[in-house]
Amino acid sequence: MEIAIVSDTHIPSRASGIPAPFRERIEAADHVIHAGDFDSDGALSNVRAMSARLTAVAGNMDPRTGLPETATVELGGVTFVVTHGTGSRRGYEDRVADTVRHEAGTDAVGIAGHTHELLDTVHDGVRLLNPGSATGAAPADRTTMLTADVSDGDLSLTVHEH
Repeated sequence: MEIAIVSDTHIPSRASGIPAPFRERIEAADHVIHAGDFDSDGALSNVRAMSARLTAVAGNMDPRTGLPETATVELGGVTFVVTHGTGSRRGYEDRVADTVRHEAGTDAVGIAGHTHELLDTVHDGVRLLNPGSATGAAPADRTTMLTADVSDGDLSLTVHEH
């Protein structure tokens, strides 16, 4: 199963749209995870139109979307806890890891956005992923997303840049 992992699209305040190669990956994925900061109902609707299988959370720029702050989903034998990671850069990894432990324990993988910086690390026993910004929205220094192949509890991750 292939999962497209995106975040921080910030459409329309900081970007006009998701780049075509990323849209193609999102449309081709078996499931899409968006870690927040769509920035508008229209951007959320567009991502929903790209994939019928979407797990998404609200970011600090998504106060009226009706999305939850945290979501947990099991895909291919891997449990993902999705949150935006809102708050100061200082303590970011602690905040996200604490959310993952609280929601699903240390065996889950945490996915968060907010910083617009790629991240794949293990923090206090919890694997944390941040796909960066799928539109390259400031303060990102590039346009990035992740895809994960998951099967029987195994996860293989690929970074994509445009």
